[in-house]
Amino acid sequence: MHKIFTQHQQIVKWIFAVLLAIFLLLFFGSWYLSNRLKPRLKEELKTLVYKSTQGLYQIEFSDVNANFISGNAFLKNVNIVPDTLIYRKLISQKKAPNNLYYIKLKQVEVKSFHLLQVLFSRKIQIDVLLFDKPEVTLVNRHFSFNDDRPPRPLRSPYSYLSSMFKSLRVELVDFRNAKLKYVNNNGTKPEVDSLNHLNVKLKDWLIDSLSAQDTSRIYLLKDIHLNFNNYRYATPDSMYFLNVSELDFTASTRILNVKKFELLPRHSEANFAKVNGYARDRFHLQLNKISLGGINLPLALQQRIFKARLMRVSDGQVAVFNNNSYPSRISDKTGRFPHQLLQKMDQKLNIDQIQLKNIAVSYAEFDRDSKQKGKITFMRTSGFINNVTNITALKKINPTMQANLQSDFMGQGKLRVKFNFYLNSAVGAFDYKGSVQKLDGKKLNQITNPLGMVHVKRGMISRFDFDIKANQSSANGKIEFRYNNLSVALLRKQAGKDKLVKRGLLSVLANALLINTDNPTSSGKFTIAKVYYKRVPTASFFSFMWRTLFQGIKFSVGITPAKESKIQQQVKWFEQLKKDRDDRKQRRELRKATKTEKK
Repeated sequence: MHKIFTQHQQIVKWIFAVLLAIFLLLFFGSWYLSNRLKPRLKEELKTLVYKSTQGLYQIEFSDVNANFISGNAFLKNVNIVPDTLIYRKLISQKKAPNNLYYIKLKQVEVKSFHLLQVLFSRKIQIDVLLFDKPEVTLVNRHFSFNDDRPPRPLRSPYSYLSSMFKSLRVELVDFRNAKLKYVNNNGTKPEVDSLNHLNVKLKDWLIDSLSAQDTSRIYLLKDIHLNFNNYRYATPDSMYFLNVSELDFTASTRILNVKKFELLPRHSEANFAKVNGYARDRFHLQLNKISLGGINLPLALQQRIFKARLMRVSDGQVAVFNNNSYPSRISDKTGRFPHQLLQKMDQKLNIDQIQLKNIAVSYAEFDRDSKQKGKITFMRTSGFINNVTNITALKKINPTMQANLQSDFMGQGKLRVKFNFYLNSAVGAFDYKGSVQKLDGKKLNQITNPLGMVHVKRGMISRFDFDIKANQSSANGKIEFRYNNLSVALLRKQAGKDKLVKRGLLSVLANALLINTDNPTSSGKFTIAKVYYKRVPTASFFSFMWRTLFQGIKFSVGITPAKESKIQQQVKWFEQLKKDRDDRKQRRELRKATKTEKK
């Protein structure tokens, strides 16, 4: 037994010695080959990059290390740059790409390059090409000669590769935690933006005799996946941050998802106008779920045109606030309606349809007279917007952007509204038509108290219909306001205090002489308000709409200019009666005091 055990030990030792010898042979052989082939490998890599890009790009690196056992290799201090002389030559030949790339990083890692396939099949097969923390500069210049070209190279790199290899395939090109600088060279001067923590995965990059004609590939790639987190951009006016918490895009599905998008004011409502020094709309936009489908990636890369078939937005808020206690800015807001701003964008855009779900929308003003804030709210807003575009050719086919929305007005009334925005209108023409049903009139106090100095004591609104045509200068249309049992109180600001108080006499006169208690009346008379409202040049889009509708509400309940003039006359008459009474009382007290002194 001892003899057998000793023999087994000898066999194990022999096997271990053989394996160690093989390992040392492979290790030193790999080391020898790596160092022996290193100069040639450097030149072959540089030649491959140069020839496969028609001399447009050159690669420089300080060192290359390869381990033929593990199939891994490393390139140190890598710098990939375009040759500007070749680029200008390609421009003259109308063969230049729209995008140039500058790539710089400390190390490129090649994982599993499968040496046996290279030696016996003349196929280069690499599992992963890793660019860790690269600095990438993308310079964009649009050339019209690229507009109709398919997303494939003009000349396949295979023509340069075929003399040495049958194919080159990289399963994954991984740009991990990249720093991207984007330079837009399409204007009078370059515009620069930057993005950190960008991850890009290029999947199944293949160069062979057929890949350049494969229509399922984009620039020889089977798929592209892009992701970044926690992007923040400070607007040039220093008033907002634009935040994106997570963005994810996959080319094969053509779907882009954004977890959270936010336009965040850098100052509170109280300080926003103070910092600006004038009254200015303050926007706070937060959208928690955004999905875009049908994105045309080649069009975005070649022509800087963003096209999508469908955009879904759900769970968010849009809040607009203006403090009109500050002076209005001398420069007006004419030409800044939503559809006008869309046409002024540098980025060409087309989204066939935007679907909205559960969006809270509000507009608020702080009034200089009442010293209070009024607010209109539209809760649980849903609907769709069609034909969102600023592309001239598409506007010729369909020049109207339409929106159909429904919402809970002031948290209660059922609002339905349809907008038509005329995209080619030189005066920003648009119209809107809709209705609000079943609303307790007291809900309006949130806006009528501070902004209209009117308090609704009671009243039920059965239906409020509006049909308005407008442009950047004025609005006209009609309003049908059906309500019953309406009673109001007029308000005034009490000197030295923050609260509003009722104007007793004026309120009595208003209900007696101005306000129609019911519309239609008990006799069946129905008042339809004809509206014409001239926009103040400094008024925003939201303010313009609100004040147009408020004029119609006033006319519907009987507060017309003629009646307001009449009640002012009554007020003067009552005030004169009061003054005469006070004067008589004062004279009586004076005579009484004089008699007392004589006694």
